[in-house]
Amino acid sequence: MIEINNVNQLYGGTQILWNLDFSVAPGSCTCVMGRNGVGKTTLLKCLMGLLPIKSGEILYDGRPMHDKPAEFRAHNGIGYVPQGRDIFPLLTVEENLQVGLPCREDGSKKIPAKIFELFPVLNDMLQRRGGDLSGGQQQQLAIGRALVIEPRVLILDEPNEGIQPNIVKQIGDVITRLNREEGLTVILVEQKLGFARRVGHEFRLMEKGRIVASDRMEHLSDQLIKAHLAV
Repeated sequence: MIEINNVNQLYGGTQILWNLDFSVAPGSCTCVMGRNGVGKTTLLKCLMGLLPIKSGEILYDGRPMHDKPAEFRAHNGIGYVPQGRDIFPLLTVEENLQVGLPCREDGSKKIPAKIFELFPVLNDMLQRRGGDLSGGQQQQLAIGRALVIEPRVLILDEPNEGIQPNIVKQIGDVITRLNREEGLTVILVEQKLGFARRVGHEFRLMEKGRIVASDRMEHLSDQLIKAHLAV
């Protein structure tokens, strides 16, 4: 479904990604892991078209998309939840959710009922401003906003950062349901090893802008953890 071939990326004159290869199969849940500063967020931003690549290619269903704008990804069924959530604090919950609707392929202007089934608190707080929500509620809102387009691929950048444990569990339940029951392809940057093992099918370990190990999640060994994740 998604294939990255020999991608290089520079940010402010510093090279971040080096000849990076990365592929994601339809219906998989792939966890991108690594220490801080290895290029995980940069990789996701390149996938979403928020950062340009210097060379290489990014394919979606076999077609190049590295030269397409970010809105192309959204219109073609790729949802994105950025690190730090980036909700609109002065807009209501309802207005935040409505922001994603123009990217729906079917042109619907109605928030899917499934959003409120997955995150009931959003229905309870529809008219509350996003900035008045707790951190965990804002993360649910950010995920809900990405899901209003009913994406084929969902990309999440550290969705559990600074979130209370009960919300972390709920987010994990939602990812598992959408991935395993409904076939949504998920790409997830995650620092919490337990969470990654719970929801992920596969892992990709990054080091200095490169993928240095990839396999099924059950093969993430103590040796790999010590070499690439331990601090």
